[in-house]
Amino acid sequence: MRIEGTEHGMSKEQGSSQAARTAVAAFHPRPMKLSILTAALQELTPRARRDADPDLAIEEWLEFAVQIGAPHIELSAALHPTESDVPAAALLDPVANTLDLRAPFSEARAARVRRAMQSTGVGLSDLAYFDNMLAAEESARRRKHALMLRVFDAAVLLGTDAVTGFVGRNPQLGMDANLTMFEEVFIPLLKEAKARGLTFRVEQCPMPGWNASDSWHNNIAYAPGPWIALHRICERHGVGDQFRIHYDPSHAILMGQDSRSLFQYLKDAGYDFLIGGFHVKGQVIDARGISAWGYGGQTMQRGDRDGDRPRADPSAQQHAWKKQTVFAEHELPGTARHDPLAYLQNRSVDWLDHQLAARELLRLEPADTFLVVEHEYPQARIQDKARLAPILAGSLAFTRAIDQAAAAMYALQHEVLRAQGIPVQGFGREAYRS
Repeated sequence: MRIEGTEHGMSKEQGSSQAARTAVAAFHPRPMKLSILTAALQELTPRARRDADPDLAIEEWLEFAVQIGAPHIELSAALHPTESDVPAAALLDPVANTLDLRAPFSEARAARVRRAMQSTGVGLSDLAYFDNMLAAEESARRRKHALMLRVFDAAVLLGTDAVTGFVGRNPQLGMDANLTMFEEVFIPLLKEAKARGLTFRVEQCPMPGWNASDSWHNNIAYAPGPWIALHRICERHGVGDQFRIHYDPSHAILMGQDSRSLFQYLKDAGYDFLIGGFHVKGQVIDARGISAWGYGGQTMQRGDRDGDRPRADPSAQQHAWKKQTVFAEHELPGTARHDPLAYLQNRSVDWLDHQLAARELLRLEPADTFLVVEHEYPQARIQDKARLAPILAGSLAFTRAIDQAAAAMYALQHEVLRAQGIPVQGFGREAYRS
């Protein structure tokens, strides 16, 4: 009796079995790379010691990174306190000039830092300088741009290909006029980045309390709509590849957005390539504060103005941040309670879905993408190395574990199960759901 078979002489059952075997995909999760912004402990090295020896702060931060389990650092630069136009007392989140660029970074300085990186085994994710590149006052803007160019040069000498920062805003101009100003004064910075083989990654914080005006959006690159508008300007000038986003989910929460919908929007618009790195920082929204003021924050009687003029006292100007702080508080990953209801209301970051959605919706290679922990939780901003070390170690461990879980979920669902035609169970969080 003849047995019915395939064209290769196998039975149907054998053919099905063979097809199943060839469709099997290996389980191969790809976690992202972990880093930490050195502003997490801006006074690790006392200023009296580091002002006299500018690169000592980097060496001591690399040693601290080993202690807390950070395999990379995002090295923070800033105008020295004696040169800054914004007094420290007026800042919500103090900056750090761990990378001291009062003098240009030299090959000798770079060699010293590279030796410290080699001896500690800690790498460099990128350099960071967060300042207003569209400052209204020309002399202040020139000073900021000059420092940014020094950051670019330092990035080249240290072998990293990315610098992270803000675009900023001229508060004296409307938004459309700021787009014109971006084209006039920021595009030249991107051309300098291109000449050095660098990418500039923009963090999207709206910076509502950056000045004592009633303006809420003081960094024009605050959401996907503006990112796309800015990128189109960049493309016209041949620097589209230099403009990328360093996405921070805390700012999306601050503006009532959720990451999955935001990523989906970028994909729908054809700009899913724009996000090139991540700050890992959350936002915990206070429902009582939202009830009192809404998402615009405190609009009157803040204490930052005398009549229609900003108060001269820098510590009084800090009250401008009540536009944000009356309804929100920064989260250091792992320090906020697990709150599924808050996730559903977009009032806290759902870290697992954040990492899963990034893999599902963005055009990126996880193994080449950095997750940079940014510590701005006010009550834990302790300038005491011994006390802060276990806090940062715990947050880094949480970030690593949650990303590994997301990597495992993605590999299992989108590679292993998909290869065998097995459906994923349930629905999960859906974009644009309201």
